[in-house]
Amino acid sequence: MTERMDLAEVVPEGLQKVFAVETYVRANVDHTVLELVKLRASMINGCAFCVDMHSTDALKAGEDSRRLFAVAAWREAPFFSERERAALALTDAVTELGSEGVSDEVWDQAAKVWSKRELADLLLAIGTINMWNRIAVPTRKSLPDVA
Repeated sequence: MTERMDLAEVVPEGLQKVFAVETYVRANVDHTVLELVKLRASMINGCAFCVDMHSTDALKAGEDSRRLFAVAAWREAPFFSERERAALALTDAVTELGSEGVSDEVWDQAAKVWSKRELADLLLAIGTINMWNRIAVPTRKSLPDVA
């Protein structure tokens, strides 16, 4: 597929604002959880560019490939901690936001294992990756060449 548009060329000032939120999230959310959340949301949204980027970034940071593959079926996989499971459940609920919003069950589980501040930062992280996905998918953001 041919890339339709590069927002960095068309609206660099707007993209800089999104990067500002991304910078905040990277500084305030556990790196391992952040990459799992980014990968999961990108899988749900069908964003090949982001799935490639976040799986590559996680591998470079030392994440186990088996855990990364299991993100697609995280509910059945035994590889994730209670906090990671709560973050992945919240990611699913926020990314697939339906008319009912996020269920009390999902919210309460996340609030049980994440502090109020951590939960707020996690929501910003989930919102940010969904924004990136919603930019990359319609513009058909090209994957980097494999060396």
